[in-house]
Amino acid sequence: MDPDFWHQRWSEGRTAFHQGKPNEHLVKHLARLGAGKRVLVPLCGKAEDLAWLAAQGHQVVGVELVETAVQAFFAERGVTPEVKRDGVFTRYTAGAITVLAGDFFATTLDRLGPIDALYDRAALIALPPTMRADYVEHLRALMPEGAPGLVVTVEYPQDQMAGPPFSVPEAELRAHYAGCEVELLDDVAADGRVGDVNGREKCFGVRF
Repeated sequence: MDPDFWHQRWSEGRTAFHQGKPNEHLVKHLARLGAGKRVLVPLCGKAEDLAWLAAQGHQVVGVELVETAVQAFFAERGVTPEVKRDGVFTRYTAGAITVLAGDFFATTLDRLGPIDALYDRAALIALPPTMRADYVEHLRALMPEGAPGLVVTVEYPQDQMAGPPFSVPEAELRAHYAGCEVELLDDVAADGRVGDVNGREKCFGVRF
């Protein structure tokens, strides 16, 4: 998927994926991540989840391609972050929250620092099938063995909507995370989160 696609979506305000409140699965299953973790949030946008995780005592490391989304996250909270160039990224830091503006596929542990847990609500389902295997492979290279994670997906008839969000069937999710512990935690109606298409939203607990 061309980066220009996401820049255009944000510039045109077509960000229905932005929920405007902490995700219900994250709130319900936060304990799965453990206490005081350094949580990686790929393709984070300006999600409320970042601030909510920090308020629960976690250190948060987000990665977002569209820098205006990163700027909006801090501006909407009246926070002036420290901003500095870090290789191919621009690093925004305020308190317990750091967001790297740039391409997730260019992240390294040197840039991210130590990571203890994963929270993926809108990353895997934002990517077309041709990119999902590479995304998970890169993610798994960043996560330490035994690290916990929460992954939220949606399932719907893909021929009824172009996406994103894309439908990621449970079997595909489990194939990507083969060798990890994967547990289905929630399976609920998507309730309009995939347009007018009837679908399911699922939350998985993952241990690397």
